[in-house]
Amino acid sequence: MSRRSPAGSEPVSEAAARRLSIYLRGLQQLEADGLRTISSHDFARRFHLNSAQIRKDLAMFGEFGIRGVGYDVASLRNHLAGLLGIDEEKNVILCGAGNLGQALAGYGGFNSAGFRVVALFDVDPAKIGTSLRGGLPVLESAAMPAFLVKTRVDIGVIAVPAESAQKTTDALVAGGVRAILNFAPVRLRAPERIFVKNVDLKIQLETLSFYLRNS
Repeated sequence: MSRRSPAGSEPVSEAAARRLSIYLRGLQQLEADGLRTISSHDFARRFHLNSAQIRKDLAMFGEFGIRGVGYDVASLRNHLAGLLGIDEEKNVILCGAGNLGQALAGYGGFNSAGFRVVALFDVDPAKIGTSLRGGLPVLESAAMPAFLVKTRVDIGVIAVPAESAQKTTDALVAGGVRAILNFAPVRLRAPERIFVKNVDLKIQLETLSFYLRNS
């Protein structure tokens, strides 16, 4: 998956977009530490990154550094937040209130730094109508289409069993949701205009097991 840089000069790969998130976290830490400027070399050394890669990635979006001074930490942080789209709050819904869904609902990253969970859906009558620890109510999955008509939802998170994932995806797409984070262990079919990111925890564990076996 890749998209063009704002200047439209070259595609921005998913790997490059991930690195922007890493740079943003580093800048947030530097700002918390009271640093106002930093060079690409010192930034890379502090966070175990590659200074040439940092300069190449940032160059896709403009000129940020000042020769002999480095990067202005606050200014670059703000710019990266804008590039990543988290300078404006994104509404998130969670589909599936099982163990994984409830854990995700309680994850602070979904309710901070530009993201807000606005609803949680499930089909289990024992869960529908209850509220999670943070006060988020569990709504009936059948009510999701009507909810999407009334509420702007930017990202849908799928944490349902594999056999229900495609039906859930179809409902999200029909409701105008353009970005989907999929935790179900199945590949989803979606129109090309929809951004789908798959997170298969078992694949990650199997990859680690491969390295353990072959190291």
